Amino acid sequence: MRLSAADAEPELGPLAARAAFGDRDAAGRLLAWLHPLLLRYCRARLGSRDGCYASADDVAQEVCLAVFTALPRFVEQGKPFVAFAYRIAANKVADAFRRDLRARVEPVERLPDLPDLSDGPERSAVVTERTERLSGLLGRLPDTQREVLVLRVAVGLSAEEVGRILGMSAGAVRVAQHRALGRLRELVAREPELVP
Repeated sequence: MRLSAADAEPELGPLAARAAFGDRDAAGRLLAWLHPLLLRYCRARLGSRDGCYASADDVAQEVCLAVFTALPRFVEQGKPFVAFAYRIAANKVADAFRRDLRARVEPVERLPDLPDLSDGPERSAVVTERTERLSGLLGRLPDTQREVLVLRVAVGLSAEEVGRILGMSAGAVRVAQHRALGRLRELVAREPELVP
């Protein structure tokens, strides 16, 4: 049975401290707990590209590596360890968006010998457009509201868990979620073309 973030949090700080000092068992347990949460977060923020989550999965892997690299610098400051990990994830996701903006498709000299069995250009275009529209809508929200929505809806954390991560009360998380959803409704009502 997987522990919820709330149940596991008291164990994570000490586990992270032991992992920082080279305890392989602690590092393995910490990774086993963090990876699924960070993967869901990256997939929610980056979406799927060409019908798969390969780039989001790669970013989640980068986040895990960055968390373990940063472990020696982690200092308990009254915030949960998972907030430390999500802050790193938010930075890596921002890096991925910047990389995508700079990426260019390079032409190939010759055509591949095998047929492409993917969904095809039309389906890829629809998925890409939908992802861009949803990202655009989320991008128009204040940072806190966007993080609350991603953590609550996409990652599936409770209001209490999100509150601990973002340093808010559970009630403030619910209010921020309500306001974020209201803001999205206003945006869609004013600009229906934003709806994916």
